[in-house]
This record gives sequence, structure tokens and C-alpha cells, in this order.
Amino acid sequence: MNVSFFDQFSSPSLLGIPLILISMTFPALLLPSLDNRWITNRLSTLQLWLINLITKQLMTPLNKKGHKWALILTSLMIFLLLINLLGLLPYTFTPTTQLSMNLALAFPLWLATLLTGLRNQPSTSLAHLLPEGTPTLLIPALILIETTSLLIRPLALGVRLTANLTAGHLLIQLISTATTTLFSTMPMVSLLTFLV
Repeated sequence: MNVSFFDQFSSPSLLGIPLILISMTFPALLLPSLDNRWITNRLSTLQLWLINLITKQLMTPLNKKGHKWALILTSLMIFLLLINLLGLLPYTFTPTTQLSMNLALAFPLWLATLLTGLRNQPSTSLAHLLPEGTPTLLIPALILIETTSLLIRPLALGVRLTANLTAGHLLIQLISTATTTLFSTMPMVSLLTFLV
């Protein structure tokens, strides 16, 4: 019985072929295709308005030099939004519940921000490794601790994100299973579980 709860996190397959690639590329079909006109219909207008809104929200806190990240950040945001919405459909799979996908997205973006910070502001980036006012005897140990903490950050964040998503899906699965199981024997308890 416990194995079936975790089956929801395995990628569906057809004839032994995992369907993860199809489920991840399917939302791209919802995006407008290139045409010789700027706006082809109302759906394209709505999608372009949404993309513009997301880009504005992402770029408002950044200075002008940070706006060169607009394309990758907006693309990532729309990609994550679409594949997570795809997971709301019945009998589909949410790829972001997999540790491999979260780490595959976390590591390159973390490395890019780290290298960009080291290239553009090396003294500020390196200053984070040693807090101000540290006693002299603690400096070598603190630098090692802060460097280790910096290097394992994408792994830690990827694992936390995966655990949070998995826990949320598991909780919904457990509550829905309890509701349907208790309905025939104890309808009031089942209703209470459903309300929870």
C-alpha cells in the first residue's frame, strides 16, 4: 500500500519508454508560433501580455545591467509555470517533483550567478566568505565553513524544493485516500477529512 503512494512520483511510461520528455515539451505547444504579423489573435495577445507582465515583475528590482538576464529568467519562469500547471491535470506527471530536474536547473543557474558575481564584483563576492569583525583565530575555519556552505547551496536547495513538493503531493494523496476509504464506513469522519 505504501508503495502506491510514491508511484505518483514515477514518470509514466508507454511500452517501457518514459513519457517525461513529451510531458515537458507539451506546454511549449501552447505558446504562440512565429508569424509574419505581430499579433495574430486574442490568445496571442493574452500570452504576450502575460509574458510582458512576468518580465516586468522579474526585472523591476534589478538595475539596467541585470536586464540582460531577462530572456533566460522569463523563459525559466514560463517553463516552470507551464509544467507545474500541467501537473494539475489528472493522470499527468509533474517533472519538478524529481530531484534530477531540480538539480539540473539549480546547478547551472547557481554557477552562472556565482561566476558573474566573481567577475563583476570580486571583492564583494569574496567578502561574503568572511564576516566583518571575525576573531583572527577563527578566520581559516570560518572561510572553510562559508566556502563549503556556498558550494553545497544548489544541492541543499534542490533537495529542499523536491522534499516540499513531494510532501505536498503526498499529503493530498493521503487525505484523498482517507476520504474515499472512510466514506462507506464513517461518512461524517470522511466529510471532516475532506474538509481538512
